[in-house]
Amino acid sequence: MTLSARSLSPSATVLPADDARLQGLAPVVGPRTQLLVLGSFPGVASLAQQQYYAHPQNQFWRVLQALWPQHPQPGAQDYAGRCAWLLERGLGVWDVYDSCEREGSLDAAIRRPQVNDFAALRAHCPQLRVIAHNGAESFRHADAALAALHLPGSAPLQALKLPSTSPANAGWSFERKRAAWHEALVAAGLVTT
Repeated sequence: MTLSARSLSPSATVLPADDARLQGLAPVVGPRTQLLVLGSFPGVASLAQQQYYAHPQNQFWRVLQALWPQHPQPGAQDYAGRCAWLLERGLGVWDVYDSCEREGSLDAAIRRPQVNDFAALRAHCPQLRVIAHNGAESFRHADAALAALHLPGSAPLQALKLPSTSPANAGWSFERKRAAWHEALVAAGLVTT
């Protein structure tokens, strides 16, 4: 299930529209989502294709396939199938920023970001246990995401900082990324040790 980010909260702050402002993607979450991966903001390729982690060198989809080898992932041409594949496994995807100004795809180039309305997402993923931040820019918002997504009376949520799957994070090998992401999926109960 993908939701319209605009439909999540009618009280969300709307910034003035201008040609330089980029709009992010809707969240991919469902009632079975136990682990929410929060990136920073979609790169140029992802925005152009309106798909999370669309750059062919981004290792997000490859890492997840390595963690669930017994469940073949639909190919890149079947984005809806890939989203369903994630949701079936209890994983959701969104970004910390709803919109921003940026040239290129690097997080360092993000200007005037508007943070997503995390609280509005909580009702759509009642089983949420872990928030995994895909990279350092996303993790800067860990406290705000935890506070907004925690359901009163429920167990505390866990926030994890993961190595970015972006091609810009060339300092981490695929195997190191896979191992770190494995720990996050174990923490959420989505894979066994």
